[in-house]
Amino acid sequence: MKTPVRDEYRLKDKVKITLRVNYFSSIFAIIFGLLCLYVLNVNEILPYVFFGFGAINLINTIAYKSHTNLALTYNITSIVALICATLITLFSGGINSPFIFVLALIVFTGYVTSKSYGKTYLYINMLIICLLYIESLPDYTFAENMVPEPSRSLFSFLSILFSVYLLGGVLGKNLLKAHHSLYKSRSEIEKRINEKETLLREVHHRVKNNLQTVSSLLSLQSRSIEDKKMKSIIKSSQNRVISMAMVHEMLYMRDDLSKIEYKSYVQELSEFLVRSIKGVDNKVKLNIDIPEIKLGIDTAIPLGLLINEAITNALKYGITDENEGEINIAIRQEKNHDYVLHIGDNGVGFPDTIDHKTTKSLGLKLIHNLARQLKGTINKDSTKKGTNYIVRFSEVGQQLHSVA
Repeated sequence: MKTPVRDEYRLKDKVKITLRVNYFSSIFAIIFGLLCLYVLNVNEILPYVFFGFGAINLINTIAYKSHTNLALTYNITSIVALICATLITLFSGGINSPFIFVLALIVFTGYVTSKSYGKTYLYINMLIICLLYIESLPDYTFAENMVPEPSRSLFSFLSILFSVYLLGGVLGKNLLKAHHSLYKSRSEIEKRINEKETLLREVHHRVKNNLQTVSSLLSLQSRSIEDKKMKSIIKSSQNRVISMAMVHEMLYMRDDLSKIEYKSYVQELSEFLVRSIKGVDNKVKLNIDIPEIKLGIDTAIPLGLLINEAITNALKYGITDENEGEINIAIRQEKNHDYVLHIGDNGVGFPDTIDHKTTKSLGLKLIHNLARQLKGTINKDSTKKGTNYIVRFSEVGQQLHSVA
C-alpha cells in the first residue's frame, strides 16, 4: 500500500540521485574535454561537445532550485546527453566507439526516474544504435573518426572508465544509499502502522467490553422491575447494545480492522435474538442467504441495528409463542455496488394503515430512520405473508450520523 510519506521519501531520493549524477557527469565531461584537447590531441568536434554538455547540464541542474520540476531537469539532461553522446560516438568510431556505452547509461537513469521514461529512452537508444550500425556500412559512412590513431587506445580507456565510474561510483552508490534510506523509512512506517493497528484493536476490544458492561447493567436493572412492559423495553435496549458490541468483537478478533464478514455477524446476531426472546427450545427457523461480503463499521452497525429491530419485532409480534415461524434474511449486491436487504417473517403481520409516522412503536421508527442513515430506502413487501421489508442501501462513509 502506498502512503504519502513513502512517496515523499521516493521523490527525495530521485531528486538526490538525479542532481548528484548531473553534477558528476558535468564535471567529468568538462575534464574529458580538456583531456581531449591537451592529452589526446583531439582538436575538432569532440572536446567542444564535451564542454557544451558540461555547461548546459550544470546550468540545467542549478536551475532546478528555482523551478523544482524534476521531470523537466531530467528530460533536458537526457536529451542533451543523448545528442552529445550520439555525436561523440559518431565521431569517435561509430558503432565501434567505446563511448557507445554511455547511451546505455541514459536508459539506466531513465528507469531510475520512472518506468515510462526508461522505456522511452530505451527505444530511442535502440534506434540510434541501429542508425550507427547503418552509418558504419561502407556505402553509408559519412563521419570521420576524430581521435588520432595513437590516442585511440587511451580514448577507449577513458571512455570505459568514464562509463564505469558514472554507473558504479556515482549512480550505483547513490542508488544504494537511496535503497537503504527507503528500506529504513519503510521499516519505520510499517512499525507505526503495526502500532496503530494494535491500538485500534485495543480500542475495539475496550469498546466491546464497555458495551457489554452497559448490557450487564441493563440486565441487572431489569431484574428489579416488575412491570412487564418496562422490562421488555430494557431488554430491547440491551439487545441493541449487544448488536453493536458484536461488531466491535468481530473487528478486533480478525485481521481486517476496517471491515467484518457480514454473513457470520448476521447469523450470530439472529441466533442470539431468537434464544434471547423465544428461549433455547424454540420453533423458529432462520433462513439466512448472504454472500461473502465485508462491510465497514459505519455500515455494519446501523444495518445490524436495523436487522435487530426487524427480528425483534418479528419474534415479539409476528411469531406467537405457540406457533412455528420463519425469519428470512437475504442480502444481494447490485451492479452499481449498492445492496438490497430482504428481511421479514411469516407471522401475523400488521395492517398497511400502520406506518412509522403514525405508530408509537420505537422499533418501527428505528427501522425507517436506520434505512435513511444507510442512504437507502425501505418498502414493505405486501406480496408475502407476515411482515417483510425490502431495504436498498449503500456503503456508508466514515461519518456515523444519529439515528434519532
